[in-house]
Amino acid sequence: MNNSLLRSAVVLSLAAASSFLPAQQIPQAAWRRPIGLPLQEPGIRRNASDIDDGYWQGAPVGGFGSGTFSRTYRGDFARWHIKAGVHNYGAVSANQFAMYQKSEGDSTGTARVLLTDHPQHGELSSWTWDYPVATGEYAALYPKSWYDYQWNKFPAHVILEQFSPVLPDNYRESSYPVAVYRWHATNPTDKTVTVSVLLSWTNMSGWFRSYTGDFRNSPSRGNHNIYRTEAVSANSAMKGLVFDRLRASSQPEEFDGQFAIAALQSSGVEVTYQTTFQATGDGASVWAPFAADGRLANDNTTWVSDSEKLAGAIAVRFTLKPGESRIVPMVISWDFPTVQFGEGRQWHRRYTDFYGTDGRNAWTIARDGLTHSDAWSSSIDAWQAPYINDETKPLWYRGMLFNELYALTDGGTFWGRETGTSESGQTGSSPKTEPSFALLECFDYAYYGTLDVRFYASLPLLKFWPEIDKRVLREFAATVLKEWPEQGLWVWKTQQTGSPVLHKRKKIGAVPHDLGVPDGDPFISVNEPGWQDTNDWKDLNSKFVLMVYRDYVFTGRKDLSFLRETWPAMQAAITYLRQFDHGGGIPENSGYPDQTYDSWVVKGVSAYSGGLWLGALRAGEETALALNDQAAAAEYHTLFLKAQKTYIGQLWNGEYFRYDTQPANHNLIQTDQLAGQWYANMLGLGDVVPRAMQQTALRKIYANNVMKFGNGEMGAVNGMAEDGTISTNEEGKEVWAGTTLGYAALLKSEGMTEESYRTVHGLYHVIYETKGYWFRTPEAWDITGNFRASMYMRPTGIWAMEMTAPHAP
Repeated sequence: MNNSLLRSAVVLSLAAASSFLPAQQIPQAAWRRPIGLPLQEPGIRRNASDIDDGYWQGAPVGGFGSGTFSRTYRGDFARWHIKAGVHNYGAVSANQFAMYQKSEGDSTGTARVLLTDHPQHGELSSWTWDYPVATGEYAALYPKSWYDYQWNKFPAHVILEQFSPVLPDNYRESSYPVAVYRWHATNPTDKTVTVSVLLSWTNMSGWFRSYTGDFRNSPSRGNHNIYRTEAVSANSAMKGLVFDRLRASSQPEEFDGQFAIAALQSSGVEVTYQTTFQATGDGASVWAPFAADGRLANDNTTWVSDSEKLAGAIAVRFTLKPGESRIVPMVISWDFPTVQFGEGRQWHRRYTDFYGTDGRNAWTIARDGLTHSDAWSSSIDAWQAPYINDETKPLWYRGMLFNELYALTDGGTFWGRETGTSESGQTGSSPKTEPSFALLECFDYAYYGTLDVRFYASLPLLKFWPEIDKRVLREFAATVLKEWPEQGLWVWKTQQTGSPVLHKRKKIGAVPHDLGVPDGDPFISVNEPGWQDTNDWKDLNSKFVLMVYRDYVFTGRKDLSFLRETWPAMQAAITYLRQFDHGGGIPENSGYPDQTYDSWVVKGVSAYSGGLWLGALRAGEETALALNDQAAAAEYHTLFLKAQKTYIGQLWNGEYFRYDTQPANHNLIQTDQLAGQWYANMLGLGDVVPRAMQQTALRKIYANNVMKFGNGEMGAVNGMAEDGTISTNEEGKEVWAGTTLGYAALLKSEGMTEESYRTVHGLYHVIYETKGYWFRTPEAWDITGNFRASMYMRPTGIWAMEMTAPHAP
């Protein structure tokens, strides 16, 4: 941005901050919960090895691949995903917001930390903690969230609006490591009120260096805080603190970097500061002046830590006349430019293309956050408005649509380029090299880009950031015709046999399960799973073909270069699966869990993998036609007709498609049996099975797997017998949020709208009303509501409900 535009942005921001404004309106669609209210009987993990941080969560901040963190709905900063692929959960006591208010004529004001709790080890004992529970409301509509403070000891009504600039079709600001906090203050009284908001922060530079899930051994030696001030216009100045550390090299290690906190001082708005205080001390140097009149001491004392934890604070103070409103922005920014994965390869995060790679740019990032806060907020509102104001859809659903998007940034997301590819004079890695991107399946199953799961999860990425999604599929395509010959342990088979069973890492023609793992060498060494031999999975190759064609369709059927680039991999994927065709034109499952249901044995022709194969053949045929490959189109069309006949003949029982051809499963109803048809509807591929069969099966699933499971209030269980008996398989007896959403999207596409929303409301009921899975939506839960694999990426598939068009007549 040039200087004149920057000055204009600042002027607009300051003008908005100092005007008489209406009170902040929180959208009706936002999910709400009283601030700090505990949840009775929350869900818990079913496996002792799974992450279970509990329900104290909140919407995250941070852009794609920048690292993220979140503030819970009780008010503490507790979840940290700064080191790529690593989950840390733990409140940092000195990271807080606090508020002071005083009415004109009162002898004293009221100061309180905006947390409904207090430190557990006596630190910051001079501060006044324990903001009253439920005296206000938390609301979330990701990427925004709000804290509406309604305590009667605060005469002014103050709402905190929080967000990062995660914006559709935006490949710049959506990567920024910045959190914006806009304080909306209104004085409803007949007296002038003084308001001050304090933001304190711990110097966490150097902390994000290990794969452990806590900060118990996080080093602070060499850390130091720096007070900064900078004029941003003729009448305003940016003031704040930078948290840095001593470094051995000008090229930062992964853990080298900065945080910054900052605010704008302008007419009527005063910013004061305390550069350094001991984070584990009593905090009196901060609280005594703040509680007295809402100011800090402007004390610039600073030192280099010998190991003690350091913190700093700023406070923004202003007055409101009766009836006056004001918006005051504050920001937290961070700059940790380098990612180093487990085998040592280093990468630069995407945002470094705009800020450089030396890890000393948190202040510059903070400045952009302050000066663009109004514009970013308005852009988010404009993006969300058509969806959240659509009154033809349930209000709870409209909020859920956006709140499930949190995983796109907070799910261990990586976006960056390998270091060493920089060109002379350029910041960051070479813009000529497209950055790699991937979400983690989840932190319990830490695989990047898990393909069988992203089949569901990547839909909103495609809808709002299509160039990123096409890049991911190009990376998968580049692996298909390659081999990784090293041997690894096949864990499931080893458990079955009692002796070690090995498998090749990646065979030629097999689409990999994933793009690697954080503690390995991701994007270079792919296909990491040891649990199963995914080379012979029957769903991966079909899903890859469908996703490539999907991205072509949803980007306007114009990007023929994308199809040409990926066409050899699509053809190879189809050819590879044909080795498992035993004469019926359809690949048969091999008697082990060779699909996304990786603990559920399947054998012979199966509803799930077989239906995906039918869809993939149709996608392959349409791709061939788009590329004028008439021979391939004819081949796939002929094969589709043969496979369809086999599929129907072996699986259709008059009411639904059987799970597979094993006699023991003849009465097993699988929710996900029509996954191939769902994609066919979404992509306009027509009926992979006759429509009457589709509708009959959909109704059978609804009557059984939805309505006979948890009183129809928990989603669709994966497997149920005709008599209402829940499958005994460990995955068959679970509800999977992501696969339920694919089924619900097909219901909606087929005109069964009421049943569709009833099915999805079961998920909402578990996640947001009863079990406390907000912003950590799990892969699965059972009839108890207890979960497996939190912070899972598949539930972002809720956007299937928006992207699956009504069935063509």
